[in-house]
Amino acid sequence: MLLKDLSYGGNDQRGGRVGSLCFVWQMLHESLFPSSEKMEDCLAKKMEITVSEAEKRTGRNAMNMQETYTAYLIETRAVESQNEGQCSPVDSLWRRYSEFELLRNYLLVTFPHIVVPPLPEKRADFVWHKLSADNMDPDFVERRRIGLENFLLRVASHPVLCQDKIFYSFLTQEGGWKEMVNETGFQLKADSRLKALNATFRVKNPDKRFTELKHYSDELQSVISHLLRVRARVADRLYGVYKVHGNYGRVFSEWSAIEKEMGDGLQSAGHHMDVYAASIDDILEEEEHYADQLKEYLFYAEALRAVCRKHELMQYDLEMAAQDLTSKKQQCEELATGTVRTFSLKGMTSKLFGQETPEQREAKIKVLEEQIQEGEEQLKSKNLEGRDFVKSAWADIERFKEQKNHDLKEALISYAVMQISMCKKGIQVWTNAKECFSKM
Repeated sequence: MLLKDLSYGGNDQRGGRVGSLCFVWQMLHESLFPSSEKMEDCLAKKMEITVSEAEKRTGRNAMNMQETYTAYLIETRAVESQNEGQCSPVDSLWRRYSEFELLRNYLLVTFPHIVVPPLPEKRADFVWHKLSADNMDPDFVERRRIGLENFLLRVASHPVLCQDKIFYSFLTQEGGWKEMVNETGFQLKADSRLKALNATFRVKNPDKRFTELKHYSDELQSVISHLLRVRARVADRLYGVYKVHGNYGRVFSEWSAIEKEMGDGLQSAGHHMDVYAASIDDILEEEEHYADQLKEYLFYAEALRAVCRKHELMQYDLEMAAQDLTSKKQQCEELATGTVRTFSLKGMTSKLFGQETPEQREAKIKVLEEQIQEGEEQLKSKNLEGRDFVKSAWADIERFKEQKNHDLKEALISYAVMQISMCKKGIQVWTNAKECFSKM
């Protein structure tokens, strides 16, 4: 596993509390760069991508109102020249969070069969009460910087998404990028929520696999949400326990001032308690990064549902096309035989005002036959499109499942190791205190 130092580049401009974020982030390298033949041409193999810095800025928004926002520095470097012993130059550009959102929305519309990696949260959620939920808080900005870098690495290592030209432009072209995205017309291709909701309730023959996947994504989101809420409550209680040790330290220090023979031992024990109490801030900040790994899959659940919704829309369009074709065939048969099978306003009108002339009937039959032929071709095309979508989507879902199992396993193991280490430090503090008491 790749171990990467993710300490903030501008620590001298941030408070001491923020500096405590200089720890080793366990990147899920194997899941980002799987060893398969399909990954040989991935952008992540050809280019180093980092979000190296975050900077608070002030500017004007679309409403010409002043606003404060955070910009992130994306740095890229070609890998090939490094392998040849040459030092390639680093290309860098600044992007706002809203530009990351635009990129992801474009990918969602352009690649509906792909489980598109999620962005980190825009505002902090599921946090313990001592942690700031302000989206401009330096600690939160730092964690979001890490999440944005992870998003870019996810996309760059995906066998399909990494080949998109717009994504490459996002990484390498600072000016004119938004215009390139808008020229694709992806917003016009986006399906409306009302249409998606209509398809959900009116599809007659939903694919069982996608229905089960949709239920699974709902359950996954529910379970992870509950886990994050539990973790926040545990963090609050843990914070209280550690701070109580600070009270021990204060009492032992005060006690040592009135004791001659026991004073040194009490003072030393109090020092151990103070150090232990002060360590909780760094521990919980590090723990917040493990929570961010869980949050990624909390947001992945929505990406899974997006694929399911797209399949429902395609199935709904297919069923509507088949229904329309059946109706036209029935109309054509009724005109050809002169019999009406079902009650209709048109049939009643014919009986009241007389039948159509043979010439009129032949003209209508000809138009219907052309529409039927066109409908059959359209239905065949939709069937092929649907089969291709299912094949591509399910292949990417299987890839996602493998990635998810690996990532969550690694995250939970790392979290358990951190908790064990934290408990060992607590045992060591009281062992040291015991030795201090024994020397009195």
